[in-house]
Amino acid sequence: MNRRVLGAVAAILLAAVGTFVLVAYVQGAEQRALEGEQTVEVLVVSEPIEKGTPVSDIADRVTSELVPSKVQTAGTVEDLAQLEGTVTAVDLLPGDQIVASRFIQPSAFQAARPVEVPEGLLEVTVSLNPERAFGGQVTPGDTVAVVASFDPFQLDGLEPTFLEPGQDGAALTEVDTDTEETTVRSSPNTSHILLHKVLVTNVQVEQLPVAPEDGESEGEGTPTYTPDLAPTGNLLISLAVTAPDIERLVFTAEFGYLWLAREPADAPDILTYIQTRGSVYLPTDGLVPVAR
Repeated sequence: MNRRVLGAVAAILLAAVGTFVLVAYVQGAEQRALEGEQTVEVLVVSEPIEKGTPVSDIADRVTSELVPSKVQTAGTVEDLAQLEGTVTAVDLLPGDQIVASRFIQPSAFQAARPVEVPEGLLEVTVSLNPERAFGGQVTPGDTVAVVASFDPFQLDGLEPTFLEPGQDGAALTEVDTDTEETTVRSSPNTSHILLHKVLVTNVQVEQLPVAPEDGESEGEGTPTYTPDLAPTGNLLISLAVTAPDIERLVFTAEFGYLWLAREPADAPDILTYIQTRGSVYLPTDGLVPVAR
């Protein structure tokens, strides 16, 4: 029995010594790997952090590590105090460096939370620069009017609804009687409100604006949510619409241009017209309205 006990104790001691030697070797390997490298101290996530977590609650899930400067992520912070009052904008995983652009004000996080899609509607996402979405100030829960614009299309093919009853394809072309050359007609440039009061269900920002601090020039500050500044990258805006309207949206995004106009649910219903270069100079009286 004594021999068994002594054997068990010896095995435990050998395992402990082996673990110590292995840890020492790994630490030494890390130090040898950093020899000759310029290093910087960064904050690194040690445990998963869910988006929306206040920065005041993540101190015990973050460690300070030395890393080669060449692998330092742009915008890292040296102290969590620099992010005071913010929350995580995205989920953070172990190994992620703490970067200022991944933290936003609580009000911005609430505004960025997705809205439930109403029953019977589908969801589609379009990418727009801020000027096409009222300065980037669109938020989930807004209702918007979707404006479609198109450059001229060559009418060398028959569109399903283009021809009037009894009209043939010859109307799409013009023939010069002298040269017998055929010219394909083109549609005019057009703009028109495609959809009304569409629900915005989610908004993602490619890059947040930078608010300069005292002594800094514009663009040198920390990326953060600032209501008075427009985002500097595209917005991914999700809209809840019917299946036929998704087809219209996708076609316009592929072959034309989209704009969003803020249109509250209580905005009056006003009859609008397809606009061309000629019609924008004319009063609306006498123009043929387009059914909504």
